[in-house]
Amino acid sequence: MPSSLEQVQQESWERLHPSLRNPNWLILRRRRQIFEAGLDRLPGSALCVLDIGGRLQPYRPLLGTRTKKYVAVDLKMTPLVNVGAVAEALPFRDAQFDFVICTQVFEYLPDPGLAVAEIKRVLRKGGVLFLSAPSVFLRENDKECWRFLPQGLRHLLREFETVEVMPEGNSLIGFIRTCNIFLLSFFRPRTLASLWQWTFVPFLNVAGYLLEELAGQNDDFTANYSVWARK
Repeated sequence: MPSSLEQVQQESWERLHPSLRNPNWLILRRRRQIFEAGLDRLPGSALCVLDIGGRLQPYRPLLGTRTKKYVAVDLKMTPLVNVGAVAEALPFRDAQFDFVICTQVFEYLPDPGLAVAEIKRVLRKGGVLFLSAPSVFLRENDKECWRFLPQGLRHLLREFETVEVMPEGNSLIGFIRTCNIFLLSFFRPRTLASLWQWTFVPFLNVAGYLLEELAGQNDDFTANYSVWARK
């Protein structure tokens, strides 16, 4: 059953404005910064936008009044999804969109190269893709297929005119986020996980925020990457 509109909107808000108790706080905070800083890459102010995996659409509000049309595609239907479809076979004509958003989707696709080809097909010349994908993350379910490194992302997007891969935090951030996720996943009984989330998760998140600059630019253990690509 699809989630209610209120539930979807709440989850979307929490993705864009995560609590310090969220084990992904450092990553989500950095992704929002990368998205906001890259909005000047977008071609124009009356954009046709396609959101692949758009059941929540947390970044849609950041586009403000620049959106003329916003279409969300996902396998899981929610009140925000317009079309039920897979990323590897988008039901749209060629060169229809100015901007494609595809965050945390590629790890589930058996052949992400097919999705890249479809994204490139539906983008207009000069159109822009914003993509994010995990590099280090616990396997959440059996549907996951991949983890991605910068050179692998550049290879997938090699047919695009420009590709800029950005780490969502350095290795310290990746380590802290991984600790948060790992410990929350394996605490038994689950009441201990809740205790951890209300105490140590905020502490580690704040420590990562304060110490990130001291840890330097090393991204060998970056947990997630964002990508801006132009057709």
